[in-house]
Amino acid sequence: MIYECKHVGNSCRNETHEVIKYLEFCVKDLNNEDPGVHNLLLSLYSKKADESQLLQFLDTKFGSGQANGPEFFYEPQYALRLCLQAKRMRACVRIYSMMSMHEEAVALALRVDLELAKAEADKVEDDEELRKKLWLKVAKHVIEQEKGVKRENIKKAIEFLSETNNLLKIEDILPFFPDFVLIDDFKEEICKSLKDYNSQIEQLKAEMDDATRGADNIRSDIGALAQRYTVIDREEECGVCRRKILTVGGLHQVGRSYTSVGHMAPFYVFPCGHAFHANCLIAHVTRCTSQAQAERILNLQKQLSLMDRKAAKDNGGTGNGESIVSSAPTVDKLRSQLDDAVASECPFCGDLMIKEISLPFILPGESVEKASWEIKPQPASQKILPMTMSI
Repeated sequence: MIYECKHVGNSCRNETHEVIKYLEFCVKDLNNEDPGVHNLLLSLYSKKADESQLLQFLDTKFGSGQANGPEFFYEPQYALRLCLQAKRMRACVRIYSMMSMHEEAVALALRVDLELAKAEADKVEDDEELRKKLWLKVAKHVIEQEKGVKRENIKKAIEFLSETNNLLKIEDILPFFPDFVLIDDFKEEICKSLKDYNSQIEQLKAEMDDATRGADNIRSDIGALAQRYTVIDREEECGVCRRKILTVGGLHQVGRSYTSVGHMAPFYVFPCGHAFHANCLIAHVTRCTSQAQAERILNLQKQLSLMDRKAAKDNGGTGNGESIVSSAPTVDKLRSQLDDAVASECPFCGDLMIKEISLPFILPGESVEKASWEIKPQPASQKILPMTMSI
């Protein structure tokens, strides 16, 4: 949509003014959302000598009150082309910023006004790297503008660092200065930068000391864990089979890879106080865990049993004991994996018991058992004799 005035002089200006007033009424009072109307009003604003109305129109987001709608109804590319043709540079900077073209906005703002460029560089908040890049562009412009002038101007460029809120440091802008600049001009900023680095180094040292102390504490805890013990009452029962934990022999055949006390069956004791025979615990966990985990546990137990039989054969047969010593690390590794699989937590207090809450009381394969408990109605032919009670 294009508007052309056929008159000249004041008549044309008055006609354009009336058209602008009408379009403003359509946009502001009637809430017109037609992009053609908004583009026409923007084009008329761009032709005016005063840029304030154009900037105000660009800043007004007529669609901000609508859900999932555009904030403005004019076409940004069309608006940018109009403003470039009319040499409305501040408006161009504003449009670049709206289109998230921050580098172009800062570059153009540096040709118009330094303070405008600083404001545009400071608008970027969610991208620290881009924000620093924009401020470096502004800093380079400031230093190049002051190059070859008095030393006061160099100091002015250094004072620019304070405006970046510690985003830029002296080492960031040093490459922009000429080679002949005296070091005295940077003495204060260099000392300040060195102090900042020293404080950062001290902070890193403190963090390293904390990490070292934490590692030492973990190592001491691991060492104490290996020496930890618990007291078992002689009447303590296994949580699965309900037989006494300190059962002597004859319970189940258990691999020699377990640590046992005399002829007693190996057992596990958890910090919560629950105790289990080794084979009872393995059977319980295998029954309650997933099929893949159960197969892994049974495979580890099978490997341990095979190595136990092989070790017993070598010890009682023709072997000289070297194979027993060589297989010890493998046995320890397998046993550690089995311990992690079945005894990482108490089966009565850990996740294994919590997961059983979601299991149904009657499993799909127990339909026959379920049917046996069904109460069937009696046939109509059978009569129920009344019962009388005498007191």
